[in-house]
Amino acid sequence: MVGNGAFQRLGAGTVSPVSLLRSCAFPSLLKLRGGCEDDSDEVDDDDEHGASALAGLKVGGGVLQDVPERIDFAQMEETILDYWDEIGALEQSEAQARAENRKPWVFFDGPPFATGMPHYGHILAGTIKDVVTRFWSQNGRLVERKWGWDCHGLPVEYEIEQALGIKSRDDVLAMGIPAFNAECRRVVMRYAGEWKQVVRRLARWINMDKDYKTMDTSYMESVWWTCKELFDKKLVYRGFKVMPYSTGCMTALSNFEANLNYKDVSDPAIVVRFPLTDEADVALLVWTTTPWTIPSNLAVCVNADAEYVQVRDTKSSALFVLMKDRLSQLYGKQVDEGCSIIKVFEGAELVGRQYTPPFDYFKDYAGQGAFRVVADSYVSSDSGTGLVHMAPGFGEDDLRVCLREGIVSKHDRDLCAVDAEGRFTSKVPPLQGIKVKESDKVVIGMLKDLGCLQQHGNIVHSYPFCYRSETPLIYKAVPSWFVNVESIKSRLLAHNTQTTWVPAFVKEKRFHNWLANASMWPHPQRPISHNLPISYNLSKHNLSKLHNSSAHHQLCTNSCAVL
Repeated sequence: MVGNGAFQRLGAGTVSPVSLLRSCAFPSLLKLRGGCEDDSDEVDDDDEHGASALAGLKVGGGVLQDVPERIDFAQMEETILDYWDEIGALEQSEAQARAENRKPWVFFDGPPFATGMPHYGHILAGTIKDVVTRFWSQNGRLVERKWGWDCHGLPVEYEIEQALGIKSRDDVLAMGIPAFNAECRRVVMRYAGEWKQVVRRLARWINMDKDYKTMDTSYMESVWWTCKELFDKKLVYRGFKVMPYSTGCMTALSNFEANLNYKDVSDPAIVVRFPLTDEADVALLVWTTTPWTIPSNLAVCVNADAEYVQVRDTKSSALFVLMKDRLSQLYGKQVDEGCSIIKVFEGAELVGRQYTPPFDYFKDYAGQGAFRVVADSYVSSDSGTGLVHMAPGFGEDDLRVCLREGIVSKHDRDLCAVDAEGRFTSKVPPLQGIKVKESDKVVIGMLKDLGCLQQHGNIVHSYPFCYRSETPLIYKAVPSWFVNVESIKSRLLAHNTQTTWVPAFVKEKRFHNWLANASMWPHPQRPISHNLPISYNLSKHNLSKLHNSSAHHQLCTNSCAVL
């Protein structure tokens, strides 16, 4: 039994480093064996005799002894940890706080995956969390520190896919989602024991025995409750978002994950002619390093405030339109010899003009205002021709601008002509079954045969690769369920101003900017994830909540049926 005097040092009371050292490393000084609360014989923290008294202490036995010449600090740390375990320091400090009805200080620990060993990032973040929770506990608050495990998502899935030789989503479906998830659950806690050893050795106070797991039914049902609340507030909708996409892992990645593995690669860089419909002898010149996206073109974007020119090519006498500052893209240092400028005008004069795309695979979109020139400030003079080809199925800005212009809608299901493995679908018959990066040469050949290829070269640039499969990433419109944060953005920003951030600049800069630019938050589409209890009527495009039944519970927890 530990006396309350000790608890003021181990948990609730504000303590100095020396008294904390006494409580943890030298319990005999506090007469803990008898649970004594009398501090009359304690040595003052600032007293020089106190320092000498500490120097003569030895843990255990309650006897003051000389400190040996060589001290094994690592062993001393182990002794302290053993002592904390023996007296149940964390548990008893929380019990005392509850008994005294202290005000809670709520702490949620972002859970790690147990499919890998802890690394420096975990150790650093864990230490910071421990400092913060100890501070509030020692200042009289009830701080419940509960460990958690993230059991869902790509890390555990990728590990199983590698172990079982799974190459595609079809392989997962053939195996069966329940069987696949069972394999994931079997390994999801593989390194839990190693994590416990490391966290204990770091002297972090957190309860790892009464942990929570994101695959627990109670946890998933709390997610479902949140989903229902959002649904009832009309904040849930089905749509698309262009995201970094790994064709190797067949999943969308976060921006953080997409930035983990950049490599310098050589890609084709081409200039394509898009003839104006009302002036067929004049062609818009569009530059791209992703020829495979040209079959999905729906618009061409310019900068309304930039200067554009119509030029006559000296060799061919053809008429071209491009940004004045980007003539060098076509003619290098011989601009005067390569062409003659016929007229100069602002990009705004091009807005609304229609053109003929090289391919007609998306001709149905013409009735929605496709195949015309639009404007946006993101178009720059840094590279290319100043005219950007827009394929909303494969570009974030492309989708944003085309949504704004009404060319596509956020409920559109036909934007993306590429499947989960990165292969063209039947939407583009000549390329069906071909992986997008492998189709570049085919597309370039098709453009050449059509007489639309103006320039063909290569560019060496830094390009993102999947940090797990080492395959090049693409940007792809991913259908999902989204939270409509645009409608509550002002409230999010207002609550952020009431939040205390450390360091303070995070409030006004990083987190503020993140909230200000938030558009929509998607639900991840993985076999082992929190599947949402929502059914979708494709024919009527309306939503309905699933009834609360065991059958539906099984559907949503053990299946990844496409909704």
